[in-house]
Amino acid sequence: MKDNLILDKSFNFAVRIVKLYTYLCGEKKEYVLSKQLLRSGTSIGANINEAQAGQSKADFIAKMSIASKEARETKYWIDLLIKTEYLDINENHVESLLKDTEVIIKLLTSIVKSSQGNK
Repeated sequence: MKDNLILDKSFNFAVRIVKLYTYLCGEKKEYVLSKQLLRSGTSIGANINEAQAGQSKADFIAKMSIASKEARETKYWIDLLIKTEYLDINENHVESLLKDTEVIIKLLTSIVKSSQGNK
């Protein structure tokens, strides 16, 4: 039931990203990097959901691969927000967000690889 796990994780992650975006805009007055984070962070779950209705195995793999790329991009934006001191790595929620990103990347990588093996 990896599909349900990744659906749940990506949706909950998107909720966290939306809340982080609101915080960054409201409290930190940061609009450019946070907008990129919002786009990539919410795109992960959207692509995973699209993959569930894939017309073929190849379509499923393509959508899951896009979700994986979006997850990697999201990690990039989080790392950049940390390095530019908009986020503090020492705060539990930031560390937790990074861990969630890494878990999602690992899950998606595993799903894509196993799906490619089952073609």
